[in-house]
Amino acid sequence: MQDEYRTVAREGVHETEINRSRFLCALAPAATEREAQDFVARVRKEHPTASHNCFAYVIGADAAVQKASDDGEPGGTAGVPMLQMLTRRDMRYVVAVVTRYYGGVKLGAGGLIRAYGGAVGEALDALGTVTRRRFRLATVTVDHQRAGRVQNDLRTAGREVRDVRYGDAVTIEIGLPDADVDAFRGWLADVTAGAAEFELGGEAYGDA
Repeated sequence: MQDEYRTVAREGVHETEINRSRFLCALAPAATEREAQDFVARVRKEHPTASHNCFAYVIGADAAVQKASDDGEPGGTAGVPMLQMLTRRDMRYVVAVVTRYYGGVKLGAGGLIRAYGGAVGEALDALGTVTRRRFRLATVTVDHQRAGRVQNDLRTAGREVRDVRYGDAVTIEIGLPDADVDAFRGWLADVTAGAAEFELGGEAYGDA
């Protein structure tokens, strides 16, 4: 698995105008290919009279799924430059749809490539990107007496507390970089006098 990846910070739209043609780039995070396809369908529905709704998406931290469509523009002049912009910026789990309203002036193949790729690049700059880092999920189980202090110490140390469940004991779910696991295990034993249980879970990605 990749140690980290970048994706768009939020869903949004950025518009540019080139030779009287309007280019609206809609960007969104997408966890799965189905989410990406649903977003493309939604944008197409919002712009039924547009000349073209071209798209590109990259799914997977390792960019395993990559798709692009020119939607009627000359082959290779829209979807591919959009996809190239996403991969050049190391973007993952992201979908881009560029909606074009033709303004009466032909741009030529080179102009289209620059327009579609540029629309995605400008939208990424406008909406911003975030880095997600790989970490291990882990659970700490501790008695009620020590739980409050452990939670405070975790937050003070900048650890991500993902969930807290109260039962006979208190179960705290956290995220840890792989490199920190051994040191954390020792720290936990110190602050709880060895009374806490520590269990490693699977892997996930979170904000870096």
